Amino acid sequence: MTTLYNLLAILRKELLSYFGSPFAYGIAAIFWLMSGIFFSLMLSQIISNVEFLRQSGVSEPVDVAGDFLSSYLGLIISLILVLLPALSMGLYAEERKRGTLELLATSPVTNWVVAVGKLMGALLFFSVLLVPLWIYQIIIFSAANPPLPSGLVLVANGAVILVAAAVLSLGMFISSLTENVIIAYILTFVLILMLWIMDVFAQNLGGAIADVFAYLSLFQSYQDLINGVINSKSCVLFASYIFLGIFLTAQSIEALRFQRS
Repeated sequence: MTTLYNLLAILRKELLSYFGSPFAYGIAAIFWLMSGIFFSLMLSQIISNVEFLRQSGVSEPVDVAGDFLSSYLGLIISLILVLLPALSMGLYAEERKRGTLELLATSPVTNWVVAVGKLMGALLFFSVLLVPLWIYQIIIFSAANPPLPSGLVLVANGAVILVAAAVLSLGMFISSLTENVIIAYILTFVLILMLWIMDVFAQNLGGAIADVFAYLSLFQSYQDLINGVINSKSCVLFASYIFLGIFLTAQSIEALRFQRS
């Protein structure tokens, strides 16, 4: 019970820090503006393609809703990958900068509870940023005929949450290593970019190492999920990255606690 109370207290603290930060509101404003522009451009492009097919005499039905879902989420993830390091960069770096990380490291609250609480706070704030995107989708899919399966929509949007959780978790670990938020942002972005394009490296390699690189790629697993393909490989990969970030963060703070003892 005490663990749950501590977890919720840290979660609340992180949420208040986000909602009380002008920087976070700036990030939200930019994200909502860009996602709205992407929505308008993507919808216009799909409608134009449908009209072109009709004028060309193609009579086969076009799954506009399905095309929009996979195309929009496939495009918006590029914006999200730029945004997420900005949300994770201050999770521990700011604590180091203010000198409160030492207090946190020597507190009776376990490092795992602190790390999970911070991650949940960042992920919940990010989920709030996704609300307009969900509204856009509701508008599109409510007019779809035939209707798009709700399971497909849930899996596709769940993939966005899984990517966010993995990126925020790894970014949290990097944030625990430095007090400079700019360095934390750059290192996190570079790491995520490498994990995202692992499949590109795999295509230029051969043998077992190519299989390893392809497996570690966030991109391929994300593409599978937004297209409604659920497999154990994708679920295990995202869960592994989330756990790895939390584990390394806890170990990083434990090392600091050992230094101070």
